[in-house]
Amino acid sequence: SLAWALAGEWRIEPDRDTWRHPLQTLLFWGIEGNITVLEVLPGRGWYTAILAPYLAANDGRLICAGFDPRSPSLAQRETLAAWEARFQRDTELFGEIERTVLRSGAPLAPPNSVDLAILANNVHTLMAEGIAEAVFRAIAAALKPGGSLGIEQHRAASTGLQDPLAGSGYVQEAYVKALAQEAGLEFVAASDVNANPRDTRDHPFGVWTLPPTLRTAPLGRPDDPNFNTAPFVAIGESDRMTLKFRKSSNPAATAPGEPAELRP
Repeated sequence: SLAWALAGEWRIEPDRDTWRHPLQTLLFWGIEGNITVLEVLPGRGWYTAILAPYLAANDGRLICAGFDPRSPSLAQRETLAAWEARFQRDTELFGEIERTVLRSGAPLAPPNSVDLAILANNVHTLMAEGIAEAVFRAIAAALKPGGSLGIEQHRAASTGLQDPLAGSGYVQEAYVKALAQEAGLEFVAASDVNANPRDTRDHPFGVWTLPPTLRTAPLGRPDDPNFNTAPFVAIGESDRMTLKFRKSSNPAATAPGEPAELRP
């Protein structure tokens, strides 16, 4: 059951459930055990550690679309290596997770094969890489007619202009909805399960000033031992939108757009 997967000792940072509410979030998105799930940019695998054993135990299928191992970014390569070390050595527990890569011209999954796609706290990453529109189109192409996309994302204030590179890590909800709808997906519902009204979004080092990162200096600079993290610990993790979109059951009603091409 999903409760079994959530209680697993193999989980990564289960104490974060206080802020991320994985049971309520996954149920809101429509998780079931015997479906095909596409996890886009799984990072080090916080959600993979829940999804993989749950799906493996219920004859489901998990496809993870991650960073390109040839990426020039050391951080991206290290994140991928950590994910591989954790999830590719214990197939009895995690099953045979299929892997795809965010790479130019490469599909995230076979067309019309995915019941549920998940993009958790990484819309800003796609924006920073300049590939958000292409990835949303690729997700839409991978979804079955009637399939769903679930999104969790650090939520920016609704006023003001959206930074197209999302340098703070925060993204406006309207911007995320536009990305999905321009890819041909229909907005279904929003949940405040991961909302945090204490988050002012005004932090010196963006969302990474908050837990769990608690950054104390600009990216690339040494940590500042004199930086007071206590106010940010008191805020907790970021205010987040939790959204659900659906691919039309009528293929003719979904605007296909151009074929998804990802930047190398």
